[in-house]
Amino acid sequence: MTNTSETVLPAAELPAAGQVRAGTGAVAVDGSGSRLDRAIWAAMDIGRRHWVFGLLLAAGLVLRVVAQLGYEPALLFIDSKKYIFGTQFSTTAWGSFDPIGYTLLVLRPVLMFADLAFVALLQHVAGIAMAAALYVLMLRRGVTRWLAALAVAPVLLDAYQVNAEQTIMPDVLFEALLVAGIVLLLWQPRPGLAYVILGGLALGASAPVRQVGEALIVPALIYVLAAAQGWRTRLLHGAALTLCFALPVVGYMSYSAVILHYGFELSNMGDAYLYGRTAHAADCATLKIPADEQPLCPSASVSASLGVDGLVNARTAPRVLYYPVNVQLGLPINTVPLQRQLAYSVLKQQPMRVVGDIAGDSVKIFALTRNTDEGDTPVSRWQFQTSYPYYPPGITRYGPNSASNVFAATGGGGKARVNLTAATALRDYQLHGGYTPGPVFLLALLVSIAGILTFRRRRDAGFALACLLITGSAVSVLLGADLYEFSWRYQLPALVTLPIAGAFGATAVARHLRARRRPPKATPVPASPVSPASPVSPASPVSPASPASPVSPASPASPVGELAAAVSEQVP
Repeated sequence: MTNTSETVLPAAELPAAGQVRAGTGAVAVDGSGSRLDRAIWAAMDIGRRHWVFGLLLAAGLVLRVVAQLGYEPALLFIDSKKYIFGTQFSTTAWGSFDPIGYTLLVLRPVLMFADLAFVALLQHVAGIAMAAALYVLMLRRGVTRWLAALAVAPVLLDAYQVNAEQTIMPDVLFEALLVAGIVLLLWQPRPGLAYVILGGLALGASAPVRQVGEALIVPALIYVLAAAQGWRTRLLHGAALTLCFALPVVGYMSYSAVILHYGFELSNMGDAYLYGRTAHAADCATLKIPADEQPLCPSASVSASLGVDGLVNARTAPRVLYYPVNVQLGLPINTVPLQRQLAYSVLKQQPMRVVGDIAGDSVKIFALTRNTDEGDTPVSRWQFQTSYPYYPPGITRYGPNSASNVFAATGGGGKARVNLTAATALRDYQLHGGYTPGPVFLLALLVSIAGILTFRRRRDAGFALACLLITGSAVSVLLGADLYEFSWRYQLPALVTLPIAGAFGATAVARHLRARRRPPKATPVPASPVSPASPVSPASPVSPASPASPVSPASPASPVGELAAAVSEQVP
């Protein structure tokens, strides 16, 4: 039986004098007390110093718990079956023509011992881990705590991010690999060879998950070359990064050629989306093309209504309806070469229309609200619904393609079901401000560009180079996706890049301004020594007719002057 009157509670153990860290106010616990007491004091100290991040983290956890309870076992999207059954060509028609790194790295290993509900749980954990890793990185590099916490708030609180984590799609894995590469390369102001190798592998592994990851080699290589000192180090780090980035890409392309029999490539959808983008931008009335390509060029009304995605995938798209036949052989003509030729004609004859079309899509991310423009993929596909979402004919409520059958074929988890209370709460949160407004992204982009402009080779350029890497990565993946089509789903990487780049940029600009306002250090002037050949007599009077010359305030008084002044004060 314990005598509670002698039990010392941790809260009663006040820190003794000298146990407060100078300049921080944090309690430094010494070796006295139990391990539990020290652990409690340490946890309280961490919570006190990082309370803003702690509140955001708690809110993010609540959102993810509600999502797991609201949509069970997980959410499915139109393309989910391509990744779930992407390698099972003998038993399903849902072979994937996009990179299936998500299948190889996540789905196949996890489904060996768990179901899709566990996959969604892992993706929620990845979302929390990304926020924590970016927060720690910013603190390590000198960003203030409150600014670092605000920068990771979009990752934690954006409902579109939570929806993506609950959905069986590769977007969260792509974000996680992108964040891993950024954290590794920025962990040190000048990354060592080991960090360059690991960062290159992480960024390279993102390309087999989403093909747009190929573009990340450009900002990563520029950063590594700019951060290294000496041409030998630059050559070594640049070669190491390029080789390690290429390893996952070449490895997957080899897998595609040998196992999938798709050829030595990441995806075979490039020509289709090149056609979709250029056909959407084309002015077919003035475009000079052969007669056999003209049926592939849509009218302005068809192009506006279908959009890029519709021109590629819709059943009413010209590339689907056009069915030419070789009269001599009686066989259908493959229109893929004709589509490619049409795309090249548009790029050659009307390049500015293509540039304008891409630019119009690239600025949609900066809109205040999340809207669906004509021809765009509906944003409702990434919004929480009050009933389980279906996408016939691929994902249906009943029949062989039902969502419940998909779950049964992948380890169980029960039927597709929705908790109405949780789903309604998430939907209301998402539609009434639970997302990151576009002007926040725009402000972060502008501040990060300002941070890049603070670069000075002879000064500490760590913040400017960090802005360069993160902003370059954001532009690469966002603009790279917009080159083919705009989708709100493809804007998710902005959540883990642009606010972080803005935080680094704000810190870089603040330090740059403080450095310019700081007065230059005065150069000390050495004092003149007293000459031993002409000693000063203490009895020598000072003639009133020859007053002493005033001493310039800019120069310190010499010992001789001080001695003469003392003598004059003693003479009556």
